[in-house]
Amino acid sequence: MSDEHQIARKEPFFRDPSSEPGPSQDGEPERASPVENQSETPDRETAGAPAPNPELLLQDAERRAAEHHDAWLRAKAEMENVRKRAQIDVANAHKYALEGFASDLLPVKDSLEATLAADKATLEALRSGVELTLKQLSNVFEKASLKEINPVGEKFDPHRHQAISLLPSDKEPNTVINVLQKGYLLNDRVIRPALVTVAKGRDA
Repeated sequence: MSDEHQIARKEPFFRDPSSEPGPSQDGEPERASPVENQSETPDRETAGAPAPNPELLLQDAERRAAEHHDAWLRAKAEMENVRKRAQIDVANAHKYALEGFASDLLPVKDSLEATLAADKATLEALRSGVELTLKQLSNVFEKASLKEINPVGEKFDPHRHQAISLLPSDKEPNTVINVLQKGYLLNDRVIRPALVTVAKGRDA
């Protein structure tokens, strides 16, 4: 028998009706639900990512916490050092505030001692030495912003002057006649008022 007759005698192929989708109520064949297909298809990204190790996460958190704590301790120590240095600077500023002024006064004292040490000095030489010393002292006062209050002929100022007495005078009332003791200002602040006598009216 030829090959053509053998192919012709093969049994026809039959499909299993149960494997085919049946018709729906409206006559169309039922289709597989997309939700079912998605649920059957595994998520490759989720399935491929390894689960985080809780122990490694804990170790990383502890390491970060230790680093932050160490940084906080260093910052705290630095702030403490800054505070201590500031306290020392303030204490030294109070302690040595007059260092410059005292250094400027030393030559004045030297001049006074030199004048007193001159046993055979004439009165004129002594006077000249005292005037030189007074000039040195005035320069020191000027450098330290220490100014005299010498208000002869000025109006009486109770903020800068201290009246000792009121005297009859031809000058206008409330005018300073005499200065018994000069006053002084330090940076425009009165550290000692001038002792003065003040004119009063003739009719007073």
